Amino acid sequence: MKLLIKNGHIVDPKNKIDGINDILIDGQAIARIGVTINETADKVIDAQGLHIFPGLIDAHVHLREPGYEYKEDIYSGSCAAVAGGFTSIACMPNTNPINDNTSVTSYILQRAKEVGLCNIYPIAAITKNLKGEELSEMGSLLEAGAVAFSDDGKPLENNRMMRLALAYAKNFNALIISHCEDKALANGGVMHEGYHSTILGLKGIPAASEELMVAREIMLAEMLHTKVHIAHVSAAGSVELVREAKTKGIQVTCETCPHYFSLTDEAVSNYDTDTKVNPPLRSENDVKAIIEGLKDGTIDIIVTDHAPHHIDEKAVEYDIALSGISGLETSFALAYSKLVLTDDLSLSELIEKMSYKPSALLGINGGSLSVGENACFTIADLSASYEIDSSKFFSKGKNTPFNKMNVTGVIINTIYNGEIVFENGKILR
Repeated sequence: MKLLIKNGHIVDPKNKIDGINDILIDGQAIARIGVTINETADKVIDAQGLHIFPGLIDAHVHLREPGYEYKEDIYSGSCAAVAGGFTSIACMPNTNPINDNTSVTSYILQRAKEVGLCNIYPIAAITKNLKGEELSEMGSLLEAGAVAFSDDGKPLENNRMMRLALAYAKNFNALIISHCEDKALANGGVMHEGYHSTILGLKGIPAASEELMVAREIMLAEMLHTKVHIAHVSAAGSVELVREAKTKGIQVTCETCPHYFSLTDEAVSNYDTDTKVNPPLRSENDVKAIIEGLKDGTIDIIVTDHAPHHIDEKAVEYDIALSGISGLETSFALAYSKLVLTDDLSLSELIEKMSYKPSALLGINGGSLSVGENACFTIADLSASYEIDSSKFFSKGKNTPFNKMNVTGVIINTIYNGEIVFENGKILR
């Protein structure tokens, strides 16, 4: 099948394309990109007034399957992904059983192939059972298809174990993704420690609980001459630590999420448990630092940390509610509205942080529109605004603090391997 997209504004940071072009897809691959392509095709889409960019790539997603399918499964998570413009996602290992063995890795890949809506890349556990006591078999897991390693959700607190993990991963040039949290310092807190936690009477988590662990990872990476990636950065001090480390040539990268540049801890004021995340929403000063880190390149990529939960796990007291936001379907619009429309990032810079750089970080295909490569891209109307309605999410998780918020940037089509899998609000498979 040949698919011809006409008159779309293509934004491809890797190939330095930013202008009106046509794009021809033959089968699964991109056949031609040019100002005017006059060729017979099975389907023609007129994308005049729309933008085309490489399929978004999310390096931090919780798909819940196997074991917690009542929260999310690979099919519903894939639907949420393509509805949000993502053609590739990488899923964290805190499933049941935990993805610390090749059987679980293979299962995830097989289910992803069966669903066939987007690429799914498993991230395996650093330690067995996420207990922080014994390293997983990284070599075997990489061979089975894992693209990185993380104990996300549970920080690897033992300094010696993190040193061993980084040293072991270096043998395979594998990426360790660190959930930076000093649990003893967090001490059971449920929101950012500051003015609002005091007023609300909720136990606070100091920013230092994240910053201390970020400093540790940087020191270990420097000592071992290896790379490390910091997950979901939320605190100003963390941004400054990474910025300084990069000036020294230390191989550290990091990510943040839309909620950390869109909301402050003031959002917790009505005790809405959909605002409960880990790390927590922080102060206005932290939000400003996150945005500055995105602007100057300190923060490499934007991820969702998509963490769907059943309503019963959120419709409880704030102290006992589970942490997490269902983010795949709102991520692009939030980032476009909060970063591009405010002139903090250009559209090209945003696409780089949500597509090309995540592909480079994980060492996976995608992130650009190149002739001969698989046709995975997104078409969006950047002039259209809408009100977020969580009841219409494809994800099983409706937990979002952004419900009823007006945002700009509507995903019109998501094309995966040459096939239109999402169009005008509908899944086509």
